[in-house]
Amino acid sequence: QLQLVESGGGLVQPGGSLRLSCAASGFTLDYYVIGWFRQVPGKEREGVSCITSGGSTNYADSVKGRFTISRDNAKNTVYLQMNSLKPEDTAVYYCAAISKGVCFGVMAGTYGMDYWGKGTLVTVSS
Repeated sequence: QLQLVESGGGLVQPGGSLRLSCAASGFTLDYYVIGWFRQVPGKEREGVSCITSGGSTNYADSVKGRFTISRDNAKNTVYLQMNSLKPEDTAVYYCAAISKGVCFGVMAGTYGMDYWGKGTLVTVSS
């Protein structure tokens, strides 16, 4: 089955860290552009971060300096390391993949992504 599966979400205190994983099944992520998105009830889906097949990255202003996206092609997995978490980071986080594109378009939501995960919930609360 061709799918993306997110993992690593959970409950964390403000200032804490989590690492989210996005693992591909049934296809290789090597040449895909991968985006991380998040959504909370009542708000639009937000592009959080993006990484290209060549390793170039982009981040939303709200997470710059705190989040780091990376990929391990040998494990067919993309990660989102989230540090210094804030309550406003609470959301369902999704990863998505597209076979072609640039991170500017991914972050702006201008592309129809090829694959979406079902999401993992991150709750930042004391």
